[in-house]
Amino acid sequence: MRYFVLKVHSRCDLACDHCYVYEHADQSWRTRPRSIALETVRAAGKRIAEHAATHALPGVQVILHGGEPLLLGADRLDAVLAELQATIASVVRLDLRMQTNAVLLSPAICDVLLRHGVRVGVSLDGDRAANDRHRRFANGASSHARVLRGLALLRQPAYRSLYAGILCTVDVAGDPVAVYEALLAEAPPRVDFLLPHATWDRPPPRPGGTATPYADWLGRIHDRWTAGGRPMPIRLFDALSSTVEYRAGGTEAVGLDPADVVVIETDGAWEQADSLKTAYDGAPATGFDVFSHSVDEVAGHAGVAARQNGLAGVCATCRACPVVRRCGGGLFAHRYRSGSGFDNPSVYCADLKALIARIDPSPADVSRAERGQSVDGSGRDPMSDRDMPDRELDAIGSGYGDAAAMARLVESQVPITRVLLSMVGETEAATPAWELLEHVDAVAPEAVAAVLAHPYVRAWAVRYLEQPAHRDTDRGHLACVAAAAAVRAGVSAELALPVRDGLVHLPALGAYAVASPSMETAELSIAEGEFELRAAAEWWPMRWLDAGGQRVPVEDTDPYRDCHEWPVAGRLSTAAAGSWQSLLTAAWQGIHRDAPAHAPAVRAAFRALVPLVTDPGGRLRSATNRDAFGAVAVADPGSGDALALLLVHEVQHVKLGAVLDRYDLVDKDHRELLTVPWRPIKRPAEAVLQGAYAHLAVADVWRARSREADSEAANEAAEHYHRYRDWVTGALDALHRTGALTADGERFTRRMRETVEKWRDDHR
Repeated sequence: MRYFVLKVHSRCDLACDHCYVYEHADQSWRTRPRSIALETVRAAGKRIAEHAATHALPGVQVILHGGEPLLLGADRLDAVLAELQATIASVVRLDLRMQTNAVLLSPAICDVLLRHGVRVGVSLDGDRAANDRHRRFANGASSHARVLRGLALLRQPAYRSLYAGILCTVDVAGDPVAVYEALLAEAPPRVDFLLPHATWDRPPPRPGGTATPYADWLGRIHDRWTAGGRPMPIRLFDALSSTVEYRAGGTEAVGLDPADVVVIETDGAWEQADSLKTAYDGAPATGFDVFSHSVDEVAGHAGVAARQNGLAGVCATCRACPVVRRCGGGLFAHRYRSGSGFDNPSVYCADLKALIARIDPSPADVSRAERGQSVDGSGRDPMSDRDMPDRELDAIGSGYGDAAAMARLVESQVPITRVLLSMVGETEAATPAWELLEHVDAVAPEAVAAVLAHPYVRAWAVRYLEQPAHRDTDRGHLACVAAAAAVRAGVSAELALPVRDGLVHLPALGAYAVASPSMETAELSIAEGEFELRAAAEWWPMRWLDAGGQRVPVEDTDPYRDCHEWPVAGRLSTAAAGSWQSLLTAAWQGIHRDAPAHAPAVRAAFRALVPLVTDPGGRLRSATNRDAFGAVAVADPGSGDALALLLVHEVQHVKLGAVLDRYDLVDKDHRELLTVPWRPIKRPAEAVLQGAYAHLAVADVWRARSREADSEAANEAAEHYHRYRDWVTGALDALHRTGALTADGERFTRRMRETVEKWRDDHR
């Protein structure tokens, strides 16, 4: 367990009628102490530190909650935070957060929070009309102006680093656009929308009897958000849109990630997620407390364990649903029904399906059968906007890909990296680098997007998230990303950057070669777009190549480029860079001559050239990496024609990797290994599809070259063509025999086969 909600005050100064703590089934707050005792804080801190040490956790997050935590007052709050720092921070990195209504936020309290590095989330339901529909004082008075005053305080330069975001509870009776605009006006680093807690026993209101009012309401916000360039992260949308092999979405509300949060009440009781209070009286209880029970004992509690079982933890109806990996069955509490407990779909099931269909017109898990059905029995097709994704699959499945289809693939990549970056931020939020990056994103999101488009930013984020053993090394690169964004945005900053292998790297800009080999960090000064390293160093700017009228960087310094099958080369000399330009010019001519139908895809998806070490035996070397979209790693092939073939081949892998980010083409539960003629060992189905798709393009190039006037060269090309073509058809036959393909995979491979069949009439 890494996330701990600490209830420091069990009462509240507002009387919100939708509050799950006071207005729903569980009423245990009535018997709790009003405020937490320091002895309880100390015991909780020791349990958390003990757990972190036992499991070698890189960090833990403690969220101060209530009730309303600010009812503690500045002095008492300071004492609680000091106790947590004393018991936890000496053992493991401590990320402190608070969720508040901000009514009592003051400079004195902000000073306390600033001293302890606490990030503050504020509850606000939108404009005054929306907020005051539920969030009023007990006497009925409006809380809106007081909350706005607190938010204004957080936006002041002195306290901006405290500001974590806004939590908004959805109310479909209000105007969604007005709510969105009101939230946007508060310049939050992040917004999260919370479906009002409800169960099958106590279902949410559905005004007018409409089947999916919550999807419709949130969908209108999503439309406005995307039309405005996504000016701020919205956690629910980012989580639902994350189709990166179903990586963690960072929220319990959707997805199948294990629940990793427990609650400590003011009396020291360990409880499950607070949202369970909406199910029945006593639902969150574990019977454990911080004085007598460890975190491991809590983690072993049946109720806590039930929320960590992924797909096995949802009901049979959900397991059979094509979008279960996206919605995850919804929030656990929302599944409750008397008699069957939590073994049900979410009470918001129809809304979640419709929302996924609306915000992501190509959800990977929605089968073709599902597309012909309505989610509400009305006959309305929730997937009516599947036309474009189907055309996209057809265009790219043909082996080619027109400009429109490729543009959609390229556009899908930065949002994926942004989601991964937000997950990194969950563990690094209190660092100067993350705070700078959030500031730049607030004032110049296009600058952040430009840095995130660099292929190896995603590669770094994936390694950071998936390989904790490298975290100590990878952590510092966040500062490099933030600095590069600040330079692009013209934001002034001072930041310490890591020195790795003698280099300080700024993604998509270049690197400093530091003179001192023993230096570990160096200060970078940024002012109005100009930057200077405060160390003896030589600046190596990113060099660019002309690829058919498009600028492509030569990436020969990024520390995360070494993620390919072959070793990467070091910094190129000026002469070597010039040689690559000559090769690329010739290669581009070859692509237009031999593979003109592939030119749009190569132009769109070729985003960086990464030189590899040349093979001692003279064999060609090239590679791509799924997590480095657009980067083609290649050793000097000796000729433009050879480079043209390698680029077309590797861009196929780039394209298919991006397609697999958006669609499931292969059944993830398929385990059978397949025999392929181009490898001596059996391969998983997805690897077979990757090989077949790349070989289809290679066959196409050799098919064109088989028509050359030189009969000897033409005959040799024809042999290559027939071999690669037969490899493709054999692989497609194997994939179809095994039943490994999803409905989208069937569609995609049918287009591949249609392309190959058109070649059958060739005279060679």
